[in-house]
Amino acid sequence: MQQDDTNTSGTASGAASHAFERLILFMNGAGVLWFFALTFLICADIVGRTVFDSPIRGVTEIVSLSLVASVFLQLAYAVRQRRITRADVLIGKLESEAPASAARWHSALAAAGCLLFVLTAVGAWPDFVRSFRTEEFAGVEGIFTITVWPIKGILVFGAVIVAIEFLRQLAAAAPALGRSSGAEGARPVAWATLIVPLALAAFVAAVWLGGAEPRTIGTLMIAAVLALIALGMPIAIALMLTGFLGLVLLRDFGVATRTLALSAEGTVSEYVFATVPLFVLMGLFVNVSDIGRDAFRAAQRMFGWMYGGLGVATVAANAVFAAITGISIASAAIFTKIAVPEMVRQGYTAKFAVGLTAGSSVLGMLIPPSLLLIIYGVIAEVSIGGLFLAAVIPGILLAAAFAIGVVLMAWLAPGFVGDVKRGGGAEEDAADGFNPLVGIAPVVLLIVLVLGGIYGGVFTPTEAGAAGAFAAMVIALVKRRLDFPKLWEVIRETGQVSVIILFLIIAASTFSKMLTLTELPQDVAAFLGGTGLGMFGFLAAYLLLLVVLGMVLDSTSILLIMLPLALPVVGELGGNLIWFGIITVIGIEIGLLTPPLGLSVYVIKSSLDDDRISLGAIFAGSFPFVLIMLAVTILLMAFPGLSLVLLQ
Repeated sequence: MQQDDTNTSGTASGAASHAFERLILFMNGAGVLWFFALTFLICADIVGRTVFDSPIRGVTEIVSLSLVASVFLQLAYAVRQRRITRADVLIGKLESEAPASAARWHSALAAAGCLLFVLTAVGAWPDFVRSFRTEEFAGVEGIFTITVWPIKGILVFGAVIVAIEFLRQLAAAAPALGRSSGAEGARPVAWATLIVPLALAAFVAAVWLGGAEPRTIGTLMIAAVLALIALGMPIAIALMLTGFLGLVLLRDFGVATRTLALSAEGTVSEYVFATVPLFVLMGLFVNVSDIGRDAFRAAQRMFGWMYGGLGVATVAANAVFAAITGISIASAAIFTKIAVPEMVRQGYTAKFAVGLTAGSSVLGMLIPPSLLLIIYGVIAEVSIGGLFLAAVIPGILLAAAFAIGVVLMAWLAPGFVGDVKRGGGAEEDAADGFNPLVGIAPVVLLIVLVLGGIYGGVFTPTEAGAAGAFAAMVIALVKRRLDFPKLWEVIRETGQVSVIILFLIIAASTFSKMLTLTELPQDVAAFLGGTGLGMFGFLAAYLLLLVVLGMVLDSTSILLIMLPLALPVVGELGGNLIWFGIITVIGIEIGLLTPPLGLSVYVIKSSLDDDRISLGAIFAGSFPFVLIMLAVTILLMAFPGLSLVLLQ
């Protein structure tokens, strides 16, 4: 009888788990389709406004509210798939050397995530009830209104589901907690998993009892968030947790809980944040349409006659591809499969081929339209169109510096570059009927549509993203590169990438609110302004810090952590925020090529079909391009006019 009860309990538990998994999949599907539908809504508004002089009412409100709902519909799936960004250096070592200790640490992380989302739901619940009772709406009465309580309800429900998913992960880690901690050498790392949570709790209690000054609390929370990130806590969770704890110490538990809810409700509920999913969608459609391959073949025909011309063609193709995607990781993945095999076949060393591909891929985050520039513009509250315009000259300058560097290395360091051959690939193109002009036409079309629309005043950046995504989808369909399975894969990946970024922004908002209350950013700005270092001295230290952080963190996380501290300093020193944005993006992108994380390097490694090429070889091959990027950054620091000339 006891066995029957056990079997019944196990069956019920399995059925509940299966039902919960199906719920998460359904929510994620609804969220990604909601994101995708925004493309058509915005495009319909563009057509209605420009062709028929009849815009669709309420598009701004619908899009803004949709972003919040879509994020919380998809967030549980992202947590389940472990897509939430984290630094893997220490936690990866722990997982391999001390599995039981890793399980304890993952349990602590899951418990923190569960608690934070329970508090988010609790904080958002009163606002949901109030909006339901009062029939709160967004828009203008008599023109267009949309009821907001369903959106607030999705937020509360989504937060509860995320909390349950963290609770499920906590339960899943339990069986491993009693196992051996592994090798003797792993014990110092294993002890850290116990010491760090206890130390965090102890120092919060000490600060509470000691009545620390707000600036001291801010300093301690900055140290805490960096320590937690280094130890493998998901970056967004670390930002939320330290922001929440800081607010508890600065104000009280109620204010901290309500701030979590306010950040979830209001941070990304702005029309401009729709640029994130729309430009990601455009980049992924471009990816599946093989435009990158066509751009490379056209560049190969153009530059192949030069000594080192295939390397120059790789740079040129990356620059062109950057002008229609804005995501450097996409460039790294695509050109690893396109350019690296061809370069090796024509005599280039594998080390140089992968290093050049890694180096030139960073153009994707500088040459507009750039996703990182969009995020910077939103955080710094400066014109995204102005940032795009300011990035044109630096982008061309960096691409030219890469190309010149390739030619010089081909002449001066043949042992590093390889047995370079000349040739434009004309024979292969003639054999399969490739026409460079036809091949490059979709690229030109997208560049003219997106950038021409923004600079010509036809589109806002958000509308340009929607128009570009729709055009890229049409191109993929015309080229017969897009079927239903690929379409679903594209929109699902769009949703996940967008949710990761937007959730990071939400989490960073909580942390930023806490820092603002401490007045620490203003104090740092005043202190640095009075040291006499000047703008160049501050930028030198700032650039060094960006590179160091880039060794362990991703680009978006660095932006969200650093900008609340750096922007007041730039204002105090009289710097231009648009120019500062260009410097920041290049500095962050250098980190994509530096060990131990070097995200672009890891993407290239995972995209390679050749196990003989190690991570060390890729890092070594990309090092000359890190130096070139540093030189260009210093040039832009010394001559700000290079970034601002097109804005005058």
